[in-house]
Amino acid sequence: MKRSLFAAVFLFLYSLHSAAERLPPLQPEDVFSLNYVSKPIVDSKGERVLYLRHSMDIMQDRRRSNLWSINVDGSRHRPVTSGAINVNSPSLAPDDNRVAWVVSNNPGAEIFLHWLDTGQTAQLVRLPSTPKNLAFSPDGKWLAFSMHAPATPPTMGVMIEKPKGAQWAQPPVVVDSMVYRDDGKGLRPPGFYQIFLLPADGGSARQLTDGDFHHGSAISWSSDSKSLYFSANRKPGWEQEAIESEIYTVDIRTAETTALTSRKGPDRAPVISGDGRHLAYLGFDDQQMGYHRNRLYIMNPDGNGRRELLEDFDKNIENPRWSADGKSLFFQFNEMGRTVLASTDLQGKVTRYADDLGGKSLGRPYARADYAVGGRGVYAFTSGGVDSPAELSVGRHREEPRRLTQLNSNLLDNRELGRVEEVWLKSASDGLDIQAWVVTPPGFDPAKKYPLILEIHGGPVADYGFHFSTEVQLYAAAGYVVLYANPRGSTGYGSDFANRIHHNYPSEDYDDLMSAVDEVLARGYVDDKQLYVTGGSGGGTLTAWIVGKTNRFRAAVVAKPVINWTSFVLTADNSPFFSRYWFASMPWEDPMGYWQRSPLSLVGNVSTPTMLLTGDSDLRTPIAETEQFYQALKLRGVDTTMVRIPGASHSIASRPSQLLGKVSAILAWFERYSGKPE
Repeated sequence: MKRSLFAAVFLFLYSLHSAAERLPPLQPEDVFSLNYVSKPIVDSKGERVLYLRHSMDIMQDRRRSNLWSINVDGSRHRPVTSGAINVNSPSLAPDDNRVAWVVSNNPGAEIFLHWLDTGQTAQLVRLPSTPKNLAFSPDGKWLAFSMHAPATPPTMGVMIEKPKGAQWAQPPVVVDSMVYRDDGKGLRPPGFYQIFLLPADGGSARQLTDGDFHHGSAISWSSDSKSLYFSANRKPGWEQEAIESEIYTVDIRTAETTALTSRKGPDRAPVISGDGRHLAYLGFDDQQMGYHRNRLYIMNPDGNGRRELLEDFDKNIENPRWSADGKSLFFQFNEMGRTVLASTDLQGKVTRYADDLGGKSLGRPYARADYAVGGRGVYAFTSGGVDSPAELSVGRHREEPRRLTQLNSNLLDNRELGRVEEVWLKSASDGLDIQAWVVTPPGFDPAKKYPLILEIHGGPVADYGFHFSTEVQLYAAAGYVVLYANPRGSTGYGSDFANRIHHNYPSEDYDDLMSAVDEVLARGYVDDKQLYVTGGSGGGTLTAWIVGKTNRFRAAVVAKPVINWTSFVLTADNSPFFSRYWFASMPWEDPMGYWQRSPLSLVGNVSTPTMLLTGDSDLRTPIAETEQFYQALKLRGVDTTMVRIPGASHSIASRPSQLLGKVSAILAWFERYSGKPE
C-alpha cells in the first residue's frame, strides 16, 4: 500500500516537472522561420548536390529561394546565391562547373550563368517574360528553355484615334480562346509558349518552335546535342482537348518538328538515356475517367520500338529519370500516404530506395517532392515527415539514404509538435478500408476531452499523408485534436479506389469521413459536442456537402469551394477538363445531374454556422461559388460570414501572412460557436 502511494506521488510530481519542462507548441510567428528544400541536382561525378533553399521574408511577406551547394558527405555546405531574390529553374552544365538559373523581375526575367570554381556570375540574357524548363545541351554549348512568345491581340471594330494628350479609358479586351485565363495569373496574354535556344556563353535567344500551339513542357536533349524532345498538342482542335499531347522532336539547326507518338491520350515527360539509345516517357490511353494512372514507356529515339514497362504496376508514376549508365529508370509515386522513390530495369524489376519523400507543401499535409539522379549511383531527394518540412537527403545504390541538412532543427527542436498517429478504419458505406491520421495537441492527456477538427483535402483526386503541415500543427497548438483522412477518390491506393467517385462526387466519400470521425470518437478523448469541420477546394466542396447532410458539427469553414457545378464548369479556368472528365454530359444536357451533386442543392438543410473563406482572385473555384452559398445561407437565416483574401488566388495561403490569416479566421470562427464563455 505504501509502495503504491509512493508511486502515485512520484508520478504526480514527475508530471508537474514534465509540464514545467515542456517545450512551447508551434507559434504563428514561427511560419516566417521555416525553410524547405526543392529542385536538387546531383553532379555527374556523384560528389556534389545543388538545391534550392526556400525561406520566408517577414518584411516583404514573400517566399524567397536561393541556390545552395553541398557535398554528398555533408561538407562544404554554402550558398551559391543569396539575398532577397527568387532563383528558379536551375540547370547544371555537363562539365559540373557551370550552373544556370532564372530570376523573374516582373515584368521580364534574366538568365544567369555561374562558375562554381571561381564564383563568378554573368547575366546571359534579359527576356521579356519568364522562361522555364531551362536545360543544358550534353555538349554544354546551348541552353534550351520554353517561354511565352507574344502575338498581336485580337480586336473587334476600329476605334478612332484619340486626341494627343487625351485621357481615355483602356481599350476593350477581346477574348477568343477557349481557355483564356489561369488561376494565379489572370487573363492569358495573346501568344503561345515556344521553345528557344540560347548560346551557353550568352547572346541572343532564337525561337525554335512555332505555330499556334503551346510548347511549355519539360525539355530533353538528344545525346548528340542536335535535337530536342518535348511534349505538346499540335493537332487541329487542340483547344477542346484538355489533356491530349504527343512526344515531338525538333532539329535545332533546321527547326523541323516531328511527332513520335500519335495515340488518343497524353504522352509527356520525355527523357533520353545518357547513351542515347532509349527515350522514356509517361502516358496513358484516355478513357475520360476522373483518374488515369500514368504509365511508363520506352522507345527508340526515332519513335520506333515502343513498349510499356511495369504494365501491372497500379501506381501513378511521375518524374522518370535515367540512371547514369542508362540501365535503369528512376521514378516516384504515392502509396498509402507516403511518396516513394524507386527504379526499374528494362525488364521491369522494381527496386525501392526511400519512402519519405515530401515536405514541399508547408500549409497542409500534401505529398509533394523532388528528386534527382547523378553519377556513381548517387540520388538526392527532398525528405520530409510529420515533424519537418523538406530537407535534403542523399543515397547511393542500395545504401541507406541519409539526411544532409537540418534547416529547421533550431526552431522545431525547441517546439512540442502535435503527435501524428496513423489510423485505418472501415467505411460505414461499404466496409472500404480508409486511411486517416489523428493529431493530438501538445501536452495531450487521454483522460481529458478535446474538441476535434476534421480537415479535408482538396483535389478531390489527391492525397494527404505522413507530411508536415503548419496549419494542422497550429490547430493542434490551439488545443484541438485534428483528423485528416484519404477518403475514396484519393490517390495512392490504386485506380479502382481513386475512380470510386468518377461521375459520383460528392457521394460515399461523405460516409468515409463520417466513419473516420466515429472512429476517433470511440477512443474517448474527443467531446462529441465539440466537433468542427473545414477543408479547401475539393475539401471545401465536401465541407459544404457535409453541413447539408448532418448537423453534428458545431461550426464549419468552407474554403474555396465548388457550390454549383453548372456555374463552376462554365466559369473555372479549365472548363474543357472539368466538363469532360468530371461529368458524363454538358450542363445543358443533364442539368439535374449537375444539380444533384451541387452542395447548393442541400442548402435548405443547413443549420450549422458556416463561414466561407476564398481568395478574391481565385480563378480555379471562382469566388462567385462562395458568394452563392453565402447569399443562400443569409437568405435562410443561417449564421454565416464571408472572408475574402485580397489578391489571393486558389493558392490561398501562398504568402506567409495569408496562411496565418486563414488559420486565425478558422480558429476564431470555431471558438465563436464553441459554447464556451467569452
